[in-house]
Amino acid sequence: MAGIKKSAADTAWIAETAQSLGFDLCGVAAAQEFPELANMRDWLDRGYAGEMKYLHDPRRADVRAAMGGVRSVIVCAVNYNSPEKYSTEIARETAEKEALRGWISRYAWGSDYHEVLWEKLNVLVAEMRKRFPGPFEARASADTGPVQERVLAKHAGLGWVGKNTLLLNQKMGSWLFLGTILTDLELMPTVESRDSLPADLCGSCTRCIEACPTDALVDPYVMDARRCIAYLTIELRGGDSDGVSRADGNHVFGCDICQDVCPWNRKSPPTEVKEFQPRGADDAKRSLYRPDLEWLVNLSEEEYREVFRGSAMKRAKWRGILRNACNALGNAGVRRGTEGGERIVATLARLATSDEETISESAQWALARIK
Repeated sequence: MAGIKKSAADTAWIAETAQSLGFDLCGVAAAQEFPELANMRDWLDRGYAGEMKYLHDPRRADVRAAMGGVRSVIVCAVNYNSPEKYSTEIARETAEKEALRGWISRYAWGSDYHEVLWEKLNVLVAEMRKRFPGPFEARASADTGPVQERVLAKHAGLGWVGKNTLLLNQKMGSWLFLGTILTDLELMPTVESRDSLPADLCGSCTRCIEACPTDALVDPYVMDARRCIAYLTIELRGGDSDGVSRADGNHVFGCDICQDVCPWNRKSPPTEVKEFQPRGADDAKRSLYRPDLEWLVNLSEEEYREVFRGSAMKRAKWRGILRNACNALGNAGVRRGTEGGERIVATLARLATSDEETISESAQWALARIK
């Protein structure tokens, strides 16, 4: 069955089925060499991947190496743009109570997207086995496989890769989780030829590049991850020797600035998926939307595991969240002589003696910033 070429009607059925399962976009690309991946080696050689060793997996340079016999790639996308304000829409608060709020990237406000997409993708595979009863291979992954989802999504017709290096869709913007299914089924591609791929509509706009507070976008379409706040607050395990992660703001987990300023996200529709709504929305102290920094910095390791069970924030680990919360407090304008200020100073002084070096260093740095 896998060797029989499927029709355009089969591809249309896959897209319709994916949408019935809650995906907003779905397309199919033939498994072949993609020109965008030819630049991967140069990007890695420049050191732009930082400590993300998994990006050196040679299978990422050619989707055909990711699964033996793969002929087609199904790419699905789901919108996660919950209706809360963008980080750039929130005025800088001067009141101390409001200043002590951190920022968590929008994608991590709700349930772990890996698990949500994984479940949907596997249901789609199960439906495909009903449609195509003969034996075939299908391997689903949601940001966990050795593939470059954004490039595959582009060639499946879902959008273009923008200057902020993210997939952009003309109607949905960039607030998209991507999942893939590699299969040895020979499916009809959604886009007939590379000449018919979605046009790059970034034009002359450079807002994402100009807005990045750490200059991580070193050129249009090129990111030095070592300077990206998302990398520094999530992937980087140790301290930041260059001080880049402490350079700006209240970021505790990730950063949305290059998406928040993108004109294509102005009309991005809000998602209705309940799993992607902010956790703790009814509790201002424990909400993941603009979280209370004092709450975060006082979390024990046991409390951290309980609070972030089933959350993408597990990626940063307890020591990373506390490190980042300390850095954010160092930028928050905490004042001594106030009840809240003295509480925070006492907490930071305690953390400054932590056996976890990354925590103690950040706590000491924050204390030195409080006058």
